[in-house]
Amino acid sequence: MLEKYLEDLEKRIDSETEDKLLSEWREFTDGKFRGDIFCPQRTRKIPSKIKWPKVTVNQALFDVEQMLLQQFSACSYCLENAGGAIMNVRSNYGSSIIPSVLGAEDFIMADELNTLPTTKPLNGGKKTIMEMIKKGVPDLNTGCGAKVFETGKRFVEILKDYPKARKYIKIYHPDFQGPLDNCEVLWGSELFIDIIDEPQLVKDFLSLITETYTALMKKWTMIVPFEGEYSTHWNMLHKGHIMLRIDSAMNISPEMYGEFVVPYDQKLLDIFGGGGIHFCGRGDHYIEQLSKMKGVYAVPMSQPHLNDMDKIYRNTVDKGIKLIGFSRDAAEKALAAGRNLRGNVHCWEAAGKNKQGGL
Repeated sequence: MLEKYLEDLEKRIDSETEDKLLSEWREFTDGKFRGDIFCPQRTRKIPSKIKWPKVTVNQALFDVEQMLLQQFSACSYCLENAGGAIMNVRSNYGSSIIPSVLGAEDFIMADELNTLPTTKPLNGGKKTIMEMIKKGVPDLNTGCGAKVFETGKRFVEILKDYPKARKYIKIYHPDFQGPLDNCEVLWGSELFIDIIDEPQLVKDFLSLITETYTALMKKWTMIVPFEGEYSTHWNMLHKGHIMLRIDSAMNISPEMYGEFVVPYDQKLLDIFGGGGIHFCGRGDHYIEQLSKMKGVYAVPMSQPHLNDMDKIYRNTVDKGIKLIGFSRDAAEKALAAGRNLRGNVHCWEAAGKNKQGGL
């Protein structure tokens, strides 16, 4: 079933166009862009001559071939609509891959919502967590782990027969989130009380999650090795290899961020050659500490209106850290106010369309 769709992509990919797009992204990533807002564009739209089926999230979750078709369909969209999105695909099993590997129960959304799943907090609470810490890193094929790796292998296998697709469609790493986000999902909302009441237990669990992340990523890179010094995530290029998430950090103080986030995120950045850090919501209270971490090259953030953006800019673009997938409205507002973005901000092509790849 997939072959005719890969053949369609192979015929439509223009090497000169894709080489130019990747070259522009590299120049931006290397700090060589001299404009105000980086917004690369393909020169022409290349529509498909066949009809691509729409694959829902739940169809993809339970069928590897449907997962591949869903992901390659997004690549077809990139070619059909031009724009500056790098074609990429991933094992798209949502934000709860690590929680599922660590034994959490899946919560699959209703079909009509067409939304990725989550997981429920661990049964047994802190007793279960203490038992898990004693056992150490689990079997990586539990939960949806095996399916994540199977899908990665299938991507590599099918792309072998299509040289242009293999070269220009990037396979990026699954959503392993970050230590604190995984901890909150597994622990439940009580985490934010236990950070104060039982800090050592929280740290021990964060260490286990960090070790599990490391093991999963190392196994993933045996299937899909990192390519050079750059990686692609959400259709955007960044320096380094991983994209951590710290949405949960909006709920903690700057002091707690330094104690319960920095050591674990820094360990992962050190192991995997740096990368980006994404957050939703408010992050201006810890952005200075984030900016001081070694190997942070990009920040794809959401909701700039919830943040003190001058503080964000001082600790990102002024320090050479790229804001990617950023709000066009917020960037243009900053420029109108005389703010120098130093050529370190990427936005999609129009205001209100700053999520081409989706966070």
